[in-house]
Amino acid sequence: MTEYALITEAQRKAWSIGDLGKLAARMSTLYAELLCESIRLRPSERVLDVAAGTGTTSIAAARRFCDVVAVDLVGDFLAKATDLAGGEDLELETHEADAQDLPFEDGYFDVVLSTFGVMFAPDQQRVADELLRVVRPTGRIGFTAWTPDGVIGRYAQTIGKYLQPPPGVRSPFEWGTEQRIRELFGGRIRSVKVSRRAQPICYPSVEFAVEYFRAWYGPARAAFDRLDEAGRKALHDDMVAVWDSTNEAGDGSLIAHADYLECVIETS
Repeated sequence: MTEYALITEAQRKAWSIGDLGKLAARMSTLYAELLCESIRLRPSERVLDVAAGTGTTSIAAARRFCDVVAVDLVGDFLAKATDLAGGEDLELETHEADAQDLPFEDGYFDVVLSTFGVMFAPDQQRVADELLRVVRPTGRIGFTAWTPDGVIGRYAQTIGKYLQPPPGVRSPFEWGTEQRIRELFGGRIRSVKVSRRAQPICYPSVEFAVEYFRAWYGPARAAFDRLDEAGRKALHDDMVAVWDSTNEAGDGSLIAHADYLECVIETS
């Protein structure tokens, strides 16, 4: 296996030990609805949701009468997406697939979407190339990515102090910068529009947030599992500090806003 393939397989395992469904159920779906509006989805368009997780964005597109295909590395996430869509009497086609090697013909989709998904694939250029390959000429690509300086970016940096990222792999949070987006897609597109937005986060307390992420966010759980008791205590305290630094509530609960970049691309 190539180095990127080994890293991707490790990521699959890390995400699989968590449960994105638990996290998604406690998070506003505002980002998915805003992206679908920004990219101006039209009924009957063929839409691909890459690194779809449990289908928040896929379902938002399906509500707009689009023909939606959802792909993700983790099959269990896609099964949950199918169940959630069925609860709204919506249909999704799902495939377990890697964002770096999409199993679709060139130019098959009208629109390609991803919300906080493709940013985590190790081979960033290959991902950008694949998104461009599977969307038709004069199609659209829309995605969201956490910014490096936002609370989720800082949260990930905290985990990275205890669970070192693979050497030579660029930070996924570079997807949350306009400069990197222009580097990845270059002159192969007609236009790119980026907007900085903030995703609301609401939990009963900072302590609840730390333990909830520890239980259900795969990378956080993997970090805790690899540490001894002293290391787990240090990581816990660092996570508390990150949430405290952004907490807007004054009553013991946690109210925060996580900055992210929304990107809408029109292809050539």
